[in-house]
Amino acid sequence: MGDLLLKLTRVWVPIAIAIAGVVGIVIGHGKTSAAGAGVGLVIVAVIVWMLNWMFRMSVQSNRERDREEEAREYFDRHGRWPDE
Repeated sequence: MGDLLLKLTRVWVPIAIAIAGVVGIVIGHGKTSAAGAGVGLVIVAVIVWMLNWMFRMSVQSNRERDREEEAREYFDRHGRWPDE
């Protein structure tokens, strides 16, 4: 269930927002406030996707930092790196 919710948030929410934006642009024919709202929704979709991407990069960076810290602790205890 957690993986489904995660995928829904990361992928499908930005896609749904972008589709709503494109529909607004098409309905507004590029000249009415519906088209302006559509452009705004497309921009929001990009922002949501970028926030998700930056969060994933942050989590990955934290994991790499933790692995490096564990390797340094191993080195302190054994006098060699774990992969040697």
